Amino acid sequence: MRERVTTGGMWVRVVNVARKIHAGEGGDWQVIELALLLHDVGDRKVINKDDDDYSIAENFLADKNVPAETVGKIMSIIKTMSYSKSFDATEKNDSIEFAIVQDADRLDAIGAIGVGRAFAYGGSKARLLYDPNYTTQEFQSSEEYKKAGGSTIHHFYEKLLLLKDKLNTKTAKEIAEQRDAFMRLFLQEFLDEWDGKK
Repeated sequence: MRERVTTGGMWVRVVNVARKIHAGEGGDWQVIELALLLHDVGDRKVINKDDDDYSIAENFLADKNVPAETVGKIMSIIKTMSYSKSFDATEKNDSIEFAIVQDADRLDAIGAIGVGRAFAYGGSKARLLYDPNYTTQEFQSSEEYKKAGGSTIHHFYEKLLLLKDKLNTKTAKEIAEQRDAFMRLFLQEFLDEWDGKK
């Protein structure tokens, strides 16, 4: 089961970095915080289904009497923020709230914690640490991305190392520089050890 489901650790980390981005970029904090809190509750990987179930978050918000306009903003973010959906996106959410939520979520996937998350998730899916015979893929659609069969190390090249340049806000881009550099240093060390150079 994903770490974000079993503990509050991931949510706290992402909210903390979102606060930092919000301080520099602005936006409606209530929308940002609720979108961060709820964006994974119906995620296909969490609920072990083929498709996401957005009704879980939407029903929760309705039960709490959140105004319909706010619910609409939150659900728009949740439905369009994931990396896999970016391949097939037909319309873009230009709100600062969307930008902050997506950036905070993506920042949690890179850096030292990103390395840990990648190997924890790869292990839960019985992925190889590394397969030197596998060729890194460039995905053209959400479906291709979901069917990716690479090793955990290849996941860095197919997604994690691409995230720094896909961030929306100046604040997030500044935070990403050191995290991205750490991952690149880690990968160089890993591959040097794999090849017996160290």
